[in-house]
Amino acid sequence: MENLHDKRKIYEKSQLIESEIKENPIEQFRDWFLEASENPSISEANAMAVSTLEEDGCPRTRMVLLKEYTYEGFIFYTNYDSRKGKAIEKTHTACLHFFWPGLERQIIIKANLEKIAENLSDGYFHARPKGSQLGAAVSPQSQEIPNREFLEEKLRDLEKEYENSEVPRPENWGGYIAKPYEIEFWQGRPNRLHDRIIYSLEDLDWEISRLAP
Repeated sequence: MENLHDKRKIYEKSQLIESEIKENPIEQFRDWFLEASENPSISEANAMAVSTLEEDGCPRTRMVLLKEYTYEGFIFYTNYDSRKGKAIEKTHTACLHFFWPGLERQIIIKANLEKIAENLSDGYFHARPKGSQLGAAVSPQSQEIPNREFLEEKLRDLEKEYENSEVPRPENWGGYIAKPYEIEFWQGRPNRLHDRIIYSLEDLDWEISRLAP
């Protein structure tokens, strides 16, 4: 057992006030993301937690890499037959979470999800390193397997099969776009009086409000 009561820090690197934020949350995300990308203490600014709801009612969270963002939403790629893919297909919702300790910031995004066009998934898949393409083809993601050798043997077989040819994108692998309807920006502040600004989509307009920390 370990007492962690004294494990705390003082947040004082920045502030988040209404007079300085963007009216559109995607533009606010862009500004923060660029700062995170340029911060040497943050190795993967595009790493995000994706939470989905399991059949037992308990959320399940895993880290995924954001691959693109537009005014329409946030795009990532996965195996559609994975636990995350099956949960998304059932609820069509997810929560994305970015945490950048080096900036004392986090962003929480609630969104509706849908698959992107197959040609877009094809384009990204074939832009990946060939090893990553083969890995996607090899792994029956989230399914039980007998041992690691099972994967490594399948990988060797596919390496031989596609040694001199293009790896086809598996039909059950592709992208999702998360279309946000709520985005919260959190900035750490002294004395735990953190700044929390939340954007809520009402019809086609974003409403901005402040939440107590």
